[in-house]
Amino acid sequence: AAAGLSYVGAYVIDTYKSYDNFLQDKYVLLPAVIIICVAVVMFIIGLIGCCATFRESRVGLGLFLAIILVIFIAEVSAFVLGFVYREKVKADVQVSMRSVFEKYDGKSPVSTVVDYLQEQLHCCGVKNYSDWTTTQWFNSTGNNSVPQSCCQQEAKNCTGHLDQPQEL
Repeated sequence: AAAGLSYVGAYVIDTYKSYDNFLQDKYVLLPAVIIICVAVVMFIIGLIGCCATFRESRVGLGLFLAIILVIFIAEVSAFVLGFVYREKVKADVQVSMRSVFEKYDGKSPVSTVVDYLQEQLHCCGVKNYSDWTTTQWFNSTGNNSVPQSCCQQEAKNCTGHLDQPQEL
């Protein structure tokens, strides 16, 4: 279990590197760090449990049970808090994404991240392609189109024009 949690925490941190421009709150990594810390603690607790079992120590096994119950309660609390605050997190991410989309110019590193995100997640805009119509880039280009990264991979001749939404 500790190895699995370590992997999940490391995966979240590694994945975060691709999307850090969208998540301006640097505390976003806190859950991943907590997961890794819990994994280390679980490994130590597992060793205590193994040693207590090997020595057949009632006190050690009682301590192991108490620690496992505390961890279980913490996990249930984390699940409940995640469920309760999911809409707030969703709204915060959308606000951050909209601010990043406003900085899109097609050339900057922020633009590269936006293009990467849209290509990897097969999406266009925050909710859909119409989100681009309110950006400075859309208004400055004047060609009534969205970035090429909005095009579906199957669409061979996609230009990003809004008159062909089936290709976006």
